[in-house]
Amino acid sequence: MKRVKRRYLALQLEMEGVPSEKEFMDAIWGSVARLYGEVGASLTSMALINFDVSCKVVVVRTSLETLDSVRASLACITCVAGKVASVHVLAVSGTIKALFKLF
Repeated sequence: MKRVKRRYLALQLEMEGVPSEKEFMDAIWGSVARLYGEVGASLTSMALINFDVSCKVVVVRTSLETLDSVRASLACITCVAGKVASVHVLAVSGTIKALFKLF
């Protein structure tokens, strides 16, 4: 059985106010589902790792095979919790430890 390779993305959220973790993940899942459908969204294996409210930095885990799909979906996000927002990828890493060294 082949091991699943994962990647961790550090994301910067730009919007007024701070959404909850659930509202943010709903926005990401909705964007992936709109672009790639339910099957494509299920292949991403996305999970929220860290949500820093003070500086609006989010760490999300996804599979290596769907990294490009997730990045494209993040670029399509225009609103989170009904407010205008944008999401920028700050860094991508293979481990959480290396990702946190960048900040």
